[in-house]
Amino acid sequence: MVDRDQITGLILAGGQGSRLGGIDKGLQNHLGEPLARHALQRLSPQVAHVMISANRNLDAYRLMGAPVWADAPSAVAHEGPLAGFIAGLEHCETPYLVTVPCDCPRFPIDLVQRLSQALEASGTDIAVAATQFGDETRFQPTFCLMKKTVQGSLQRFMQSGERKIGRWVNAQPCVRVVFADTAAFFNVNTPDDLAQLRAQGNAAP
Repeated sequence: MVDRDQITGLILAGGQGSRLGGIDKGLQNHLGEPLARHALQRLSPQVAHVMISANRNLDAYRLMGAPVWADAPSAVAHEGPLAGFIAGLEHCETPYLVTVPCDCPRFPIDLVQRLSQALEASGTDIAVAATQFGDETRFQPTFCLMKKTVQGSLQRFMQSGERKIGRWVNAQPCVRVVFADTAAFFNVNTPDDLAQLRAQGNAAP
């Protein structure tokens, strides 16, 4: 297993929130705290350092106590999570970076441990979470542990005009880690999702 001290965590909060009317998802209230703070508090014990990727309301994110990095000035507007990956890799000072989205506040408390175990055992460059729905395995590519050495590959991928996170991950030496608790990966995309999350309250540990 990769040592915790070798891993930096990155909260992905740079999206447009288009299906929520353009609001900043990471700052939406849940149980009295912004969604991004929930993610930060859940990830911090699992890694050595934590950063936030955001493209607006930067001062509000800085108040959460972690470094905040925007996409590179040269980036095309709204390039998606891969632009956040690039920002994280550029500022990561450890050999490994793990990413989680800001809109999924109940991801597993052993997420990084299991991803790092799989990465080490497989000898791959990336470990990604997945969930099982019946016979279908669903890829969760924003929950991604990667070696810092993939930075060059990702930069070349984006310079080619590609933006699909799944396409890039699938092109790398990668291992998928299936988590049994599908509810832990419930994320907020729509107003109904946000209402559902608030209604569930503290249902998950």
